[in-house]
Parts: sequence; C-alpha cells; structure tokens
Amino acid sequence: MIIDTLANAPKYIGLNPLFAKAFDFINKNDLATLPDGVSEISEGLKLIVNTANGKTAEASLAKFECHDKNIDIQFCVKGLETIAWKPREKCVQPNGTYNPEKDVRFFSDAPDMSFQLTDGQFAIFYPEDVHAPMIGEGEIKKLVFKVKI
Repeated sequence: MIIDTLANAPKYIGLNPLFAKAFDFINKNDLATLPDGVSEISEGLKLIVNTANGKTAEASLAKFECHDKNIDIQFCVKGLETIAWKPREKCVQPNGTYNPEKDVRFFSDAPDMSFQLTDGQFAIFYPEDVHAPMIGEGEIKKLVFKVKI
C-alpha cells in the first residue's frame, strides 16, 4: 500500500506503466465536474467516479475487500475519507468466495489500522492490501482507477 499526495505522484509512475496514465488523467481534467460512473481510460485502465455520503466503519467493513487482478488507485477529490486496512496475509476469515466477474473477495477480519485521505491525496492498493473505503461523514467524491495486472 502507498499513501501520498498528488504532488508526489511522479515518484510512483515507474511502478506500473498505467500509473502514469491515471495520474495524467487526474492532472488534465476538472475532477470536480466529472459525473459519477464507470469509463475506460485505456486498455487495462478503468475509472470509477463516485460521489456519496460516507459510511459507518461497520457498514464499510461488511465489504472488507481485496482484488486479485487489479491494483486500485483511490484518489480523494473532495471530502474526508477514512479507509481501514489489513495485509491480506493476516486475514483468516473469508466472507464468501472470490467473485472473478467483479475481481473481489471479502474478509470478516478486523482491520489493523485506519487512515484518512482528503483533497488531493491518494492510496494505491495492491492485491495484498485488504481495504474498507468510504468511512466518514458528509459527502465524499473520489476516483478509483482499476489498473489491470
């Protein structure tokens, strides 16, 4: 997992060729006016724009998730979002089975930690990062880039 600000994004573009395209999209668009929805930025890079009120920790942890075939870049456009996290290797309580269509698996484990993102900050979640986003109060607007691996 990586947590940082947009100002430091160039440090991470060498980690995956699609990271540069994701950060380029962020820098070249008026994020405040992007409508909610899903779009394909390029082959292997999908964008989900989501604006919603924050959830309780309990509601978010009901879908404590990780992915096998995608890396998430979660970028906070507006609001204050708390995200719970735990390394996948420590998760021992599966919550259902892997859904290959949605590339998601869930766990019922308690998180090891939580952190907050606010305007212009992002987190990168690899398959080994189990996470529960959108915890908070008030409206949160975020971008989630799905980076195919």
